[in-house]
Amino acid sequence: MNLPRTANTFAPPVMEARRWLQGVTFPADRPLINVSQAAPVDPPPPALRQAMADVALQNDDAHLYGPVLGLPELRAELAAQTAQHYAGIVDPAQVCITSGCNQAFAAAIAMLCAEEDEVILPTPWYFNHKMWLDMSGVAAVPLPTGVDLLPDPEQAAALITPRTRAISLVTPNNPGGVEYPAELVQAFFDLAREHGIALILDETYRDFDSRSGPPHPLFQDPDWDDTLIHLYSFSKAYRLTGHRVGAMIASPERLAEVEKFLDTVAICPSQIGQHAALWGMQNLAQWLAGERDEILARRAAISTQMPKLTAQGWQLLGLGGYFAYMQHPFGISSADLAPQLVRDAGILCLPGTMFCPTDDPSGARQLRIAFANLDAAGIGILFDRLAALPRNA
Repeated sequence: MNLPRTANTFAPPVMEARRWLQGVTFPADRPLINVSQAAPVDPPPPALRQAMADVALQNDDAHLYGPVLGLPELRAELAAQTAQHYAGIVDPAQVCITSGCNQAFAAAIAMLCAEEDEVILPTPWYFNHKMWLDMSGVAAVPLPTGVDLLPDPEQAAALITPRTRAISLVTPNNPGGVEYPAELVQAFFDLAREHGIALILDETYRDFDSRSGPPHPLFQDPDWDDTLIHLYSFSKAYRLTGHRVGAMIASPERLAEVEKFLDTVAICPSQIGQHAALWGMQNLAQWLAGERDEILARRAAISTQMPKLTAQGWQLLGLGGYFAYMQHPFGISSADLAPQLVRDAGILCLPGTMFCPTDDPSGARQLRIAFANLDAAGIGILFDRLAALPRNA
């Protein structure tokens, strides 16, 4: 008997990790440091919350079904700002709004793939991408990365088969944090185009990229939409995680197929969330620049603190976006170490085993630290606790 779709994949990792907290008490002088999830814990800034309240009170249409592909005004604004950000050309007809970026990925896979098709994912991978492929009957083909966590296009080329429908990249990367160089992104685009498959490029964390200028030139290609499917999230930029607003940018022909999926799953994205994203894009550029500066300062704090751990055998594999991806020096798997860190150090983080195939031994040595909700002082405390762990942990 065939298994139901959900039985084909694993439990949600963040929810699984939260269960490690059950029965554990944290003394006042050593409160829990939660670096398990890459999501802002603060609400949107007051001006944005006021704008959302005004929409709720004054815009009757915001409480009704809206267009399946999203508010026309938000689609147009995202098209214009994406074109400006990448120095390229994007038309509103190439933009749709989704109920979060995870739904955008799910819609892309539903539009591209049939049962037993294949999608290439660099490892360590974003676990929700793997979970959706599992539940869709699509094979996730792992593309292992080296110590720099950067995927190799030549290795990817060797994995392409007649069933391959897409290569999926995340930059700045989740879980690794690394920012993919422009020439690397271009190489994967060229590879996908050569083989007539899609390049799915998830840039959820693009607003916190440390580089200035366009992070890649793909949107400068006048025919980019024959290959590129671009994913974005408003959640991290404007603290709208609970309102579920993401986006896909692709060809109008592909969006016509995506519309079938979106109409069936959610009918339309959150209306109030969309109005919030639109107001944020139009009014919060300076505020968002400050948020980026703060994330970059926290990233710098990790680099400053890292010598405390390198002397004990730790290695920083990747750093950027919201993440530090680290290799630990202990003789146990990260799958066992991570729950132990909750009990022994008051630290909740995710093990590398949650981001790798079960037969990939590298995950056993790795941990993901989601640092976006720790200030510099909190990062110092985190590293002090890690440095204090006994070597026989």
